[in-house]
Amino acid sequence: MTIREELEEREREILAPWASLSAESRGRERDEIPCDIRPAFQRDRDRILHSKSFRRLKDKTQVFLAPAGDHYRTRMTHTLEVSQNARTIAKALRLNEDLVEAIALGHDLGHTPFGHAGERALNRACPEGFRHNEQSLRLVDVLERDGRGLNLTWEVRDGILNHQTSGSPSTLEGQIVRISDKIAYFHHDMDDAMRAGILTEADVPEEITSVVGRTTGDRLDRFIHDMIRTSQGKPVIAMSEPVAQAMKNMRAFMHRRVYSDPVAKGEESKAEQMVEALYEYYLVHTDRLPDHLRAMIADEQSRARAVCDYISAMSDRFAIAKFEELFVPRAWSVL
Repeated sequence: MTIREELEEREREILAPWASLSAESRGRERDEIPCDIRPAFQRDRDRILHSKSFRRLKDKTQVFLAPAGDHYRTRMTHTLEVSQNARTIAKALRLNEDLVEAIALGHDLGHTPFGHAGERALNRACPEGFRHNEQSLRLVDVLERDGRGLNLTWEVRDGILNHQTSGSPSTLEGQIVRISDKIAYFHHDMDDAMRAGILTEADVPEEITSVVGRTTGDRLDRFIHDMIRTSQGKPVIAMSEPVAQAMKNMRAFMHRRVYSDPVAKGEESKAEQMVEALYEYYLVHTDRLPDHLRAMIADEQSRARAVCDYISAMSDRFAIAKFEELFVPRAWSVL
């Protein structure tokens, strides 16, 4: 018996009856020889962690564009917080921690530079529209490894595609990541807003603090504990009604006070204009796209998609550098 088979047998013994078992995965789009030491979902996690897309998250905006400080979240730190929250919940509920971690680490790979501002710009510019969850799946299916993709399992791909609020993941592990994503960004976006002076604890409405606490740490702790208590011993992932309502109230409060704040969001229109300008440029100059993207262009529709693939993969820093290279004149001099 291989180490992988021993680990798969341990899953059968320890995990809840409704957990996703690595040995019973619906498989990959392309068959491959199983690893001798790692179960399928652990192997997927490693592939995501070592991907170029994952490394680029360190220089992609979460909420605050180019903040003047070292402690504001980026898309990578958001991803790590989602992963940690989700793993804590999965372990307590005896669900598959490897699957949860793989989905969490991959859920935002397709996010654009400049956060949701970049996503809005590409969604307007591209005739087919642009949604970061679909782009995350496209990255792991097609774009990573110069067009070969990561060939992940069905369960991980399903969780990545369906992590948004409107999504409906097919596994309990995917459902954990979907809710953990919301818990993480409400928690850290409020914390960052307080760091920036946009909010104070006194601004948080009583309808929220009376249910989930009066500090960011208390609220995070309450959300996670409530999910575990409400879901324990059941084939369902849920929150109690009071805490679920507090989360809805927090979402509305954050949209009202932070996500539309003119100080926090004042530069986003510039970022959107930058992304749209890059899109229009590369739509005409596809010869300047990477080789593996040029090879995918067969018609106007695939041309637009290839340009979206290129721009959405850019980090904030790289997008700014490309914009300056293409559109900002340089001082002329005689060498």
